[in-house]
Amino acid sequence: MRIALLAHLRHPIAPPFAGGLEAYTWTLAEGLTARGHAVVLFAAGDSDRRFAIDPVIPVHHEHGFPGMEHRGDPGLKAHVDAGYGAACDRIAAGGFDVLHNNSLSRLPLERPRTAAVPTVTSLHVPPYDALRWFVHDSLAPGHRITATSRAHARAWWPSGAPPEVSVLHNGIDPAAWPFQEQGDGSAVWCGRIAPVKGTHLAVAAARRAGLPLTLFGPVEEPDYWTQEIAPRLGGAIRYGGHLGGAALAREIGRASVFLFTPCWDEPFGLVAVEAMACGLPVAGFARGAAEEVVGEAGRLVPPGDEAALARAAVEALAIPRAVPRRRVLRLFTRDRWLDRCEALYVRAREA
Repeated sequence: MRIALLAHLRHPIAPPFAGGLEAYTWTLAEGLTARGHAVVLFAAGDSDRRFAIDPVIPVHHEHGFPGMEHRGDPGLKAHVDAGYGAACDRIAAGGFDVLHNNSLSRLPLERPRTAAVPTVTSLHVPPYDALRWFVHDSLAPGHRITATSRAHARAWWPSGAPPEVSVLHNGIDPAAWPFQEQGDGSAVWCGRIAPVKGTHLAVAAARRAGLPLTLFGPVEEPDYWTQEIAPRLGGAIRYGGHLGGAALAREIGRASVFLFTPCWDEPFGLVAVEAMACGLPVAGFARGAAEEVVGEAGRLVPPGDEAALARAAVEALAIPRAVPRRRVLRLFTRDRWLDRCEALYVRAREA
């Protein structure tokens, strides 16, 4: 198939990834290309050049509009809308068999656009006012919508999802997150360093539990880093930087427990799955899709309770490392995910 992938524009679609959405889109492009599809990635122009890139904007917008993603900045909105509008026009005229929309923009959801090209839209965020109405209004036979978990689907459609909507769990390549038989007794945390990810709660829980902790990931909000995280570093708590690929997998695999601390209704939790693939049990907050993702591979506690999280981290150390690895191999592999994507493309085209 000739497939257009439409990406979010805040960060480049390139490693080391700024977050799960960038990892998702990159892995999708790589996996579909490996399966013989002709893939064009519509993304920021500074994305990974190993793919065929059609730039939606020349450079990711965090570069020119730092920190403006959630502030309703009119300049950023006009910049992004102009890019997406033109890109949607090129996709409509480009002879594509299907569009897989991961953009978080309202423009690809408009009915004339989904009527022009069979479309699969993957939702990656909880329902919020700027997007909710457009998603609900976009339902049509040739437009399939996916949520990343059952909890995510319930958040968007509390009364039950319509037939055009299905759950599409994220998937990873287990070979990229190799299993390690034994950890060193420490804890690890990975993600965007921002209040919504609860980095400070991971630090507090690790100190309570007496566990060494290493943090990995990009500093998304500098003020939060300066005020809440940097002063807490030292001794057994350290920052390991923003790593990607094999280096990050090696560092995570050395640890013995993964701390998962969302302070919002996380739609999935890709970082937890990556750690589980390395053999790490999870101690985390039971919020969003956490229970659906972690299952028997960890211990979950009420959101925000750092004392309970500390106890859960110690308890999770007793879970055999083969348990989380098996759960990933059963439910969250890249091949399983790509099979589902291809089936959705066929259904959208047939409709």
